[in-house]
Amino acid sequence: MLFCLKCKGLLIPNKDDPKKVMCASCGYKPRQKKNLSVKEKVDIDSRLEVVDKTIETLPLTEAECPKCTYVKAFYWTAQTRSSDEAETRFFRCQKCRHQWRQYD
Repeated sequence: MLFCLKCKGLLIPNKDDPKKVMCASCGYKPRQKKNLSVKEKVDIDSRLEVVDKTIETLPLTEAECPKCTYVKAFYWTAQTRSSDEAETRFFRCQKCRHQWRQYD
Protein backbone atom coordinates (compact mmCIF):
# COMPACT_ATOMS: atom_id res chain seq x y z
CA MET A 1 0.00 0.00 0.00
CA LEU A 2 1.21 3.48 -0.80
CA PHE A 3 0.40 6.59 1.23
CA CYS A 4 0.29 10.31 0.40
CA LEU A 5 3.30 12.40 1.46
CA LYS A 6 1.08 15.43 2.23
CA CYS A 7 -1.94 14.11 4.16
CA LYS A 8 -0.98 10.44 4.74
CA GLY A 9 -4.07 9.32 2.82
CA LEU A 10 -4.21 6.20 0.69
CA LEU A 11 -2.84 6.40 -2.85
CA ILE A 12 -5.11 4.77 -5.41
CA PRO A 13 -4.72 4.13 -9.17
CA ASN A 14 -5.53 7.14 -11.34
CA LYS A 15 -8.60 6.72 -13.56
CA ASP A 16 -6.95 8.41 -16.57
CA ASP A 17 -3.59 6.61 -16.36
CA PRO A 18 -3.58 3.33 -14.39
CA LYS A 19 0.24 3.45 -14.09
CA LYS A 20 0.01 6.65 -12.02
CA VAL A 21 -1.41 7.01 -8.53
CA MET A 22 -3.25 9.79 -6.74
CA CYS A 23 -4.34 10.49 -3.17
CA ALA A 24 -7.91 9.50 -2.37
CA SER A 25 -8.21 12.37 0.17
CA CYS A 26 -6.42 15.47 -1.16
CA GLY A 27 -5.83 14.58 -4.83
CA TYR A 28 -2.00 14.77 -4.63
CA LYS A 29 -0.29 13.06 -7.60
CA PRO A 30 3.38 12.02 -7.24
CA ARG A 31 5.46 12.52 -10.40
CA GLN A 32 7.05 9.06 -10.58
CA LYS A 33 5.19 6.11 -12.09
CA LYS A 34 4.65 3.05 -9.93
CA ASN A 35 4.18 -0.55 -11.02
CA LEU A 36 0.82 -1.38 -9.53
CA SER A 37 -1.07 -4.61 -9.29
CA VAL A 38 -4.50 -5.08 -7.80
CA LYS A 39 -5.26 -8.55 -6.47
CA GLU A 40 -8.34 -10.03 -4.91
CA LYS A 41 -8.54 -13.43 -3.30
CA VAL A 42 -11.88 -15.19 -3.65
CA ASP A 43 -12.66 -18.16 -1.43
CA ILE A 44 -14.68 -20.57 -3.57
CA ASP A 45 -15.52 -22.89 -0.67
CA SER A 46 -17.51 -20.28 1.23
CA ARG A 47 -20.91 -20.16 -0.42
CA LEU A 48 -23.62 -17.61 0.21
CA GLU A 49 -26.94 -19.21 1.03
CA VAL A 50 -30.06 -17.22 0.24
CA VAL A 51 -32.96 -18.05 2.50
CA ASP A 52 -36.38 -16.81 1.43
CA LYS A 53 -37.96 -16.63 4.85
CA THR A 54 -40.08 -13.96 6.48
CA ILE A 55 -39.20 -13.30 10.09
CA GLU A 56 -42.13 -11.72 11.90
CA THR A 57 -41.13 -9.11 14.48
CA LEU A 58 -44.65 -7.93 15.30
CA PRO A 59 -46.32 -8.91 18.60
CA LEU A 60 -48.76 -11.83 18.58
CA THR A 61 -52.24 -11.69 20.10
CA GLU A 62 -55.45 -13.71 20.19
CA ALA A 63 -57.76 -12.40 17.46
CA GLU A 64 -59.98 -14.49 15.22
CA CYS A 65 -59.23 -14.27 11.50
CA PRO A 66 -62.40 -13.48 9.49
CA LYS A 67 -61.10 -15.58 6.58
CA CYS A 68 -59.88 -18.87 8.15
CA THR A 69 -61.08 -18.46 11.79
CA TYR A 70 -57.58 -19.09 13.19
CA VAL A 71 -57.29 -17.43 16.59
CA LYS A 72 -53.74 -15.98 16.56
CA ALA A 73 -52.71 -12.86 14.68
CA PHE A 74 -49.88 -10.33 14.59
CA TYR A 75 -50.95 -6.76 15.29
CA TRP A 76 -49.78 -3.14 15.01
CA THR A 77 -51.39 0.27 15.36
CA ALA A 78 -51.33 3.40 13.22
CA GLN A 79 -52.88 6.85 13.43
CA THR A 80 -55.01 6.89 10.26
CA ARG A 81 -57.50 9.59 11.24
CA SER A 82 -57.21 12.89 13.08
CA SER A 83 -55.12 12.99 16.24
CA ASP A 84 -58.08 13.35 18.60
CA GLU A 85 -59.50 9.96 17.49
CA ALA A 86 -58.27 6.50 18.49
CA GLU A 87 -55.59 4.64 16.55
CA THR A 88 -56.53 1.98 14.01
CA ARG A 89 -55.45 -1.55 14.91
CA PHE A 90 -54.22 -3.75 12.06
CA PHE A 91 -54.05 -7.55 12.24
CA ARG A 92 -52.34 -10.22 10.13
CA CYS A 93 -53.37 -13.85 10.55
CA GLN A 94 -50.48 -16.08 11.61
CA LYS A 95 -51.80 -18.99 9.52
CA CYS A 96 -53.20 -17.59 6.23
CA ARG A 97 -51.52 -14.10 6.31
CA HIS A 98 -54.90 -12.35 5.73
CA GLN A 99 -54.86 -8.70 6.89
CA TRP A 100 -57.73 -6.73 8.37
CA ARG A 101 -58.24 -3.62 10.49
CA GLN A 102 -60.30 -2.81 13.54
CA TYR A 103 -61.58 0.68 14.40
CA ASP A 104 -62.44 1.61 17.97
